[in-house]
Amino acid sequence: MTNLEVSPQQELCPPAGPEGTSGPCLQLWPEREVPLGGVRAMNVQRTLPQRGLPTVGAWCFLDNFGPDRTAMSVLPHPHIGLQTVTWPLAGNIRHRDSVGSDVVVRPGELNIMTAGHGVSHSEFAVLADPDGPLPIQRGLQLWVALPDGQRHREPAFEQYRELPSVTGEGFTATVMVGEFAGAVSPATMYSPIVGADVSCAGRAILPLNADYEHALLVLDGGLTLDGQEILPGPLGYLGTGRPALEVQALPGTRFLLIGGEPFQEELLMWWNFVGRTHDEVERAREDWEAQGQLPDGQARGARFGLVEGHGPEAGAEAGRIPAPPLPAVRLTPRKRAARP
Repeated sequence: MTNLEVSPQQELCPPAGPEGTSGPCLQLWPEREVPLGGVRAMNVQRTLPQRGLPTVGAWCFLDNFGPDRTAMSVLPHPHIGLQTVTWPLAGNIRHRDSVGSDVVVRPGELNIMTAGHGVSHSEFAVLADPDGPLPIQRGLQLWVALPDGQRHREPAFEQYRELPSVTGEGFTATVMVGEFAGAVSPATMYSPIVGADVSCAGRAILPLNADYEHALLVLDGGLTLDGQEILPGPLGYLGTGRPALEVQALPGTRFLLIGGEPFQEELLMWWNFVGRTHDEVERAREDWEAQGQLPDGQARGARFGLVEGHGPEAGAEAGRIPAPPLPAVRLTPRKRAARP
């Protein structure tokens, strides 16, 4: 999945610093509904980035989509400077990319695509019966910003059909990336990070890395933390310095836990690009648009490569997503405001 906004705004993501990471807290950041494409397209609930909360660790983007019977159909589009993390909750998704991957990811399975200096990919819902009802789609799409030493690397793709799970005091969790409660994901990441899918009911105590900042997104049910109720919708930012997270959860509660070392680099996000400067983002856009004018043979060796199966013979799956126009002003990062 991608950011399909036709008029994307720049997201200014200054580095985290001691003034903005002052210990444990609980802040609820509301989701905003974003339509991906036209009238019949899927809507998502976006909770990262926020103007006052651009990152949580290296996590810089979080969309929660569905449940929805609108079939996902995202044509080839580019990325730079990030890793995409795809975590389906219902429905199967076919992923194809310019490094030659062609896989189906199912609930409980994880796709990690490392964009590096440039990659392109497509994602389509898998229809069991083309003439039957559309499948229910639900899932999470996240991006992780690559640190400066890794953001120009060669693109790569990984899929994991089995991930470690861990049981603790009142909870069970699948560890998507990083380390949580002694379990370590095999996914390749480039920053100290954690991402876990947690289920719990009643009183639960989750061990945390006190050096990380954390956030949670309730998917089902609800929980009480620090005397405050958190229901599905907003992102709960937890700050730093928490060695553990104690919650009281409703039956059937499920939530996403993300975190990592506060990201120390300045980011400039626009459309599907995570860069550092206006010139870098502008060049990536120009390269993608120029590549669209090349025949397949030349596009295969261009910066963003070629996603097989989307040529003139592909029917409804033919084509690519053009880049929207840049804003009329120069994109300039600014310093992060201190978090309250």
